[in-house]
Amino acid sequence: MNKTTNKYTPEVRERAVRMVLNGEGQHESRWAAIVSISAKIGCAPQTLNEWVKRVEVDTGQRGGITTEMAEKMKTLERENRELKQANEILRKASAYFAQAELDRPFKK
Repeated sequence: MNKTTNKYTPEVRERAVRMVLNGEGQHESRWAAIVSISAKIGCAPQTLNEWVKRVEVDTGQRGGITTEMAEKMKTLERENRELKQANEILRKASAYFAQAELDRPFKK
């Protein structure tokens, strides 16, 4: 996944989303509102539409995984991956030392 820089501040995003949600009655459709407002702030309509959908998910107006839950899942997946790597290292180290113990000459 590529990391991109956020060209728009959270305040600009919030304001644009608020304008879409509050201004739907002034346009013939939600998409018309999105196109109009995205042109004013200089972003692609699809981008603004994604912002609106994300806010709707986060506020429970639309089904889906919230931003907070997605971040928790990402953190847990990273921790799980790190623990699996640590377990693999420990397993290999244990096997190495067990073999070294077997290879050692027996003393009476």
